[in-house]
Amino acid sequence: MPKEIHHRLEEVIAAAEPGERLPSEPALAKQLGVSRATLRESMRTFETQGLLRRRQGVGTFVVRPTQVIESGIEILESIETQAERIGLSVAMGELRIKNCHLDGSMASILKLELNTQIVCVSRVILAEERPVAYLVDTLPVGYLDTEEITNEFTGSVLDLLLKRGTPLLENSRCEIRSVAADVEVARSLDIQRGDAVLLFESLLYAVDGTPIDYSLSYFLPGYFRFHVVRRVG
Repeated sequence: MPKEIHHRLEEVIAAAEPGERLPSEPALAKQLGVSRATLRESMRTFETQGLLRRRQGVGTFVVRPTQVIESGIEILESIETQAERIGLSVAMGELRIKNCHLDGSMASILKLELNTQIVCVSRVILAEERPVAYLVDTLPVGYLDTEEITNEFTGSVLDLLLKRGTPLLENSRCEIRSVAADVEVARSLDIQRGDAVLLFESLLYAVDGTPIDYSLSYFLPGYFRFHVVRRVG
């Protein structure tokens, strides 16, 4: 039964136009002859794939990206660089900048003394007029200050540091996993709390091994496809 419902729901989604609202859950469950719980479970699969988008109190909408950002993860690049390669226009949405002092956990990650002043930059990246990524970077103000962000920032801390040329960057260690969106991520990406998103948790290093930037990048499924080339042996 689950496979049959999945297939029938897939047909409903395929027949709809991008941006079209699906029937209400009770109506769609009746149309497909299943319980609302079964329908909701099947719908979550398509939400994870980025094909459905739920809006609390409004309804469920079909989402069909015209272009997908596909990239290998062997080379560190910004979303802007990846999007430009396929001719996809992206823009920065809500931007928030906060100056504060390092707590214990962050001091350990960045290998700095407690109470070192840092800047936290969070922003939403838009594609096709909807949020597709939520990015948060934390780094000492010595590497990036509020004035520089205000005057020259387009959304990518990496691109800003590369353009400036200092500090010289070497590599980034990244952990990749799927997580349930918390309240902040859900609000930023306009999704439901608990929906699955792809998280890149990264630490960017300078050529001398100094940690420069701790970042959390949340990607909306359906708009991104990442791969890695693996050598045999």
